[in-house]
Amino acid sequence: MRIGILSDTHIPTRARELPTEVISGMTGVDLIIHAGDIVEQSVLSTLAAIAPVHAVHGNMDPPPLRRALPRTRVVEVQGYRIGVIHGDGRYGSVLTRALSAFEDVNCIVFGHSHRPVCTRYGDLLLLNPGSPTDRRLSPKHSYAILTVSAAGLEGEIVYFD
Repeated sequence: MRIGILSDTHIPTRARELPTEVISGMTGVDLIIHAGDIVEQSVLSTLAAIAPVHAVHGNMDPPPLRRALPRTRVVEVQGYRIGVIHGDGRYGSVLTRALSAFEDVNCIVFGHSHRPVCTRYGDLLLLNPGSPTDRRLSPKHSYAILTVSAAGLEGEIVYFD
């Protein structure tokens, strides 16, 4: 199973629409997870036309999205538990907030920093897809693909210009 991972799309404030690289990269995935700062509902509709979407709200999402989406969620896929959080907050780092938000998960998907992360913390996979529209200090725009198999969870950051 392949899961498309996005965060910090900031549509329409950082771009008018999702980049074509994201749409083509998400085509064929079984599921999409968005870790917040969506900003416009149409982004979720566009993604839902590709695959089922699980999302959380971020600090830049307007009140209607904040009411419609949870702050955190756990997505269960093939026996694995994936925690999803945007990662904003007052205290600690984005990573600290992500780690403290969940217990008993196999992967944490988070955003907020716009900086891609794909690393292991013990048995836990930490995955921040970066941003496809606002790279900030990252060299390129990005999203991620999470592959789920009997062998485990494998993350990959996909960079594009």
